[in-house]
Amino acid sequence: MNKTDLSKYNNSDYKIGANKIKQILWYFVNILFFKNSYNPISSLKVFLLKLFGAKIGKGVIIKPSVNIKYPWRLKIGKHVWIGENVWIDNLADVTIGDNVCISQGAMLLCGNHNYKKSTFDLITREIILESGVWIGAFSIVTPGTVCKSHSILSVNSVASKVLASYTVYQGNPAKEVRKRQIAE
Repeated sequence: MNKTDLSKYNNSDYKIGANKIKQILWYFVNILFFKNSYNPISSLKVFLLKLFGAKIGKGVIIKPSVNIKYPWRLKIGKHVWIGENVWIDNLADVTIGDNVCISQGAMLLCGNHNYKKSTFDLITREIILESGVWIGAFSIVTPGTVCKSHSILSVNSVASKVLASYTVYQGNPAKEVRKRQIAE
């Protein structure tokens, strides 16, 4: 395939939502302050995300080595915990409710490619994690997924549909395994 053939793989309809300067600045801020495992200062990360357009509530903890694609497409509620090595690949909007835990190594992936076309057009869909959701370590949330209030995606599972409220899901693809009981 020659160089001109590669141009057909670009999806001209996709809008990043920020100008080139903002994108480039964020690229370096993300490398220096987020993906960098030597920066444990969560309040600095919250400040930087807000500076780049994220909407963030109080009490948010962001651990080291977190990768966030586009902060201007991110909304985080209050008292959210984002663990080490989490990747928020938010090519579309990601909304995270209050009291959500995203455990170590989890991935929120808003994009995929249309394998039915030779051009592999980009497909993006938002992800919504409602209040009280827990995404287990090394789990994957795929484009268009909604995790309803207090649902749980267990360790190393893959969510690709709506997860019902107060329900625990496990596996690939994630299947309901039990109801979530919360002790008061």
